[in-house]
Amino acid sequence: MRVFVTGASGFIGSALVPDLIAAGHQVVGLARSDASAAALTAVGAEVRRGTVEDLDSLRAGAAESEGVIHLAFNHDFTQHEAAARAELRAIETFGDALEGSDRPLVIATGGPVGTEQDAPPASASPRNAGALAALALAERGVRSSIVRLAPTVHDQSKRGLVGRLVDIAREKGVSGYLGDGFNRWPSVHRLDAARLFRLAVEKAPAGSVLHGVGEEGVAIRAVAEVIGRHLNVPVTAVAAEDAGAHFGFLSRLIGLDMQASNALTRELLGWQPTHPGLIDDLDNGHHFDS
Repeated sequence: MRVFVTGASGFIGSALVPDLIAAGHQVVGLARSDASAAALTAVGAEVRRGTVEDLDSLRAGAAESEGVIHLAFNHDFTQHEAAARAELRAIETFGDALEGSDRPLVIATGGPVGTEQDAPPASASPRNAGALAALALAERGVRSSIVRLAPTVHDQSKRGLVGRLVDIAREKGVSGYLGDGFNRWPSVHRLDAARLFRLAVEKAPAGSVLHGVGEEGVAIRAVAEVIGRHLNVPVTAVAAEDAGAHFGFLSRLIGLDMQASNALTRELLGWQPTHPGLIDDLDNGHHFDS
């Protein structure tokens, strides 16, 4: 299969592209910079230059492909709504290019909650509009599916929300949590996530909702304890009224209990997460390199 991938040189994309190629697929990756283009060429992928705002490039990439995986997203939380609008336009563009073809479109989105059959919460991210638009393409002859990714996609490098918790603990001299700290976040290793996207483009039925969840719930207190041990700082509860000052934008998430199941995804696609869990990856110490 010839697969067009956006975000191909990103955190998950840089694992997905080699996985697709190893499975016998041709990959065309969207690249906005010379460095991204060089990284894709080095692993055997073709390059299409452009950005997610370049709708003509997206349309052409999709039209020339046998499947699309859309990973690109601006994760700057100060630009979240603008990024969600750009994502929706990209998905609509892919839909127009793929309509009536029964070709697959797989998109990454956030917010796994409960089971794959559960709707997002009322307070869902602005990205939910894009997810719903992608699923609606199943009625237009597109084999569309969405992967709700765990809030913590991890490996041995310091990335994402947990990476920010490490930075906050270093800055504040305290590794904190809210309440009793037993609220849980799902997590997934980036190599397991990459394999899930490959399986989805290969065989997910139209309209599938998939959970990119390896561990269904990791207690935030356990995360704080590993961080505190490696940074040699106290581990303590942060008062609710101090959450904004301590955690910044993470104050909206740090106290949420977001446990999510992966059972239906595993059954549907034969996906089995096999790589280390979040606590094991944290405990290797690489997250704490200065």
